[in-house]
Amino acid sequence: MGDEKAFAAVGRIERALARIEAAAAARPAAPPDPDGALREAHEALRGKVETAIRQIDQLLMSAEHG
Repeated sequence: MGDEKAFAAVGRIERALARIEAAAAARPAAPPDPDGALREAHEALRGKVETAIRQIDQLLMSAEHG
């Protein structure tokens, strides 16, 4: 039963990521960022998202093996 919930959660995450990617591809190019603040904020956010995804992966793996 837990595996089914985990697989369903992964499916929802994958579908959400696909929607995000499609929306990002449809957006017009961002305006210039002369001081790099936007790029720095983007990189910080990206790092937080990557960390969260790694934590989710670890939780799912421990649920499968636990």
